[in-house]
Amino acid sequence: MYILMWIVFGLVVGVIAKLLTPGREPGGFILTTLLGVGGAVVGGFLGRVIGLYPTYQSTGGFFMSILGAVIILAIYNAVTSRKSLR
Repeated sequence: MYILMWIVFGLVVGVIAKLLTPGREPGGFILTTLLGVGGAVVGGFLGRVIGLYPTYQSTGGFFMSILGAVIILAIYNAVTSRKSLR
């Protein structure tokens, strides 16, 4: 059940991150979910390391997850756009 909750949370965070970034975003359901889960891990880790919120604060964790997903999406777009230029 815990893994299913991570997948659903990752999908929600990934969709929000794609809506916040300008331009057309490639990728489907699986990429969006992976982006969201990765963003949740990165954003949550950074938020706790910086000391913005405690380990189980849901509001701060949600916003940092979205920020982490936006960062991962920007990196993904930079990498895939360089490959298409070659």
